Amino acid sequence: MTRKPARLLAVAIALVVTFAAAPAASAAPATDPFYSYNGSEPLSSYSPGTVLKTRTLNYHVIGIPTPLKVTQLLYRTTDALGKPSANVTSVVRSLTGDSTKAVSYQSFYDSLNPEHGPSRAIAGGVSFGGLIANAEALFVAPALLLGYNVVIPDTEGQKANFAAGPEYGTNTLDSVRAATRAPETGLNDKTKFGLIGYSGGAIATGWAAALAPTYAPEVNKNLVGFTEGGVLVKPSHNLKYVNGSIAWTGVIPMALIGVSRSFEIDLKPYANSYGLKVLKDMEKASIADALGRYPGLTWEKFVKPEYTNPNKVLPYVEAVNKINLGSAPTPTVPGYIAQGNNGVVEGTFGNPPGIGTGDGVMVAGDVRSLARQYCDTGNKSIKYDQYNTLSHVGAAVAWAPQAIGWLNDRFAGKPAPSTCGKIAPGNSLAPEVPVS
Repeated sequence: MTRKPARLLAVAIALVVTFAAAPAASAAPATDPFYSYNGSEPLSSYSPGTVLKTRTLNYHVIGIPTPLKVTQLLYRTTDALGKPSANVTSVVRSLTGDSTKAVSYQSFYDSLNPEHGPSRAIAGGVSFGGLIANAEALFVAPALLLGYNVVIPDTEGQKANFAAGPEYGTNTLDSVRAATRAPETGLNDKTKFGLIGYSGGAIATGWAAALAPTYAPEVNKNLVGFTEGGVLVKPSHNLKYVNGSIAWTGVIPMALIGVSRSFEIDLKPYANSYGLKVLKDMEKASIADALGRYPGLTWEKFVKPEYTNPNKVLPYVEAVNKINLGSAPTPTVPGYIAQGNNGVVEGTFGNPPGIGTGDGVMVAGDVRSLARQYCDTGNKSIKYDQYNTLSHVGAAVAWAPQAIGWLNDRFAGKPAPSTCGKIAPGNSLAPEVPVS
């Protein structure tokens, strides 16, 4: 990593701390007509990435307007079931850059409430669940200071389908399409892009990189690479890894709700009375609500006795197999993947057979296997770092400046480093098998 991205990250942190110290403005209205498509033509008549609405406003941090201008776009995309949908992205022009390069930054806002999306925070919305999207100015600012335009999609879509990977991917790719088609953004079909995201943002980054060659080949040809950290690969393993942990168990019902919403699955027949209560309580929860909310929660505590083995729930098996990144195509562009492996720090002591340890919520063995799989299936431009002393939160701090430096080198045309052949073995990423 060069010193410049690290210094810029420090400057960005100082800027956000300054904004945070100021009194917060009132929240933006919860109901914003900009988010609704109300055209006379059916949404299906537009191709993915078509711009449906455009507006320009000031970039806000914790409700405070900054002088920086942002263009927001309502665009046509595709949901997990292949149906047309509308989504919003935010395009921030660098004050020092031009139209040649941009970064698509995928937020880790992790929520079941669409009001918590980054576009809402950027437009001035203030909410507890939206604080993460506000704080991510820390990650956006260094890219802007380096001369990159930054595109920030609402990766979960307008229903906030948390953890539904394929939908994150199409939302991200169509955001890039829309950003290059709107004259107001200054971007065009020759603009080079890098993809970057951590945790929930890694879900979008990884799926976008995997789906780009077939879903959006014109986007793929302009990608210089992708970088992600804290990666969700095989969710059925994560369920077993966080089961009974102290801080991260809330992601179990969050993911179940988000994925079932995305694939239109009814979970109620499988939940016991306590499970139904948890599912109801978490309907619009954010990761800020979920962390530490159900210490010691397990799958077994909220399902009926006959479903204590999750593989007896056929819709569950079908859904987790669809969102297994290990079953997705191999990206064709260079990648830098990083993963923590000291989850004990965050209260996850699990070490299940065939799964092993992780960063508290993500499974390190799964991420190693994904990186090895990419190498073995033709992409030799993969670099993998594992932080054995860091947990999920700590690894983000280590990864961020490295990721920016890595992307900077890709835009500069430098050869991508590779650790292929040096990555330790991991877990099986094979699909789950239903049990009768």
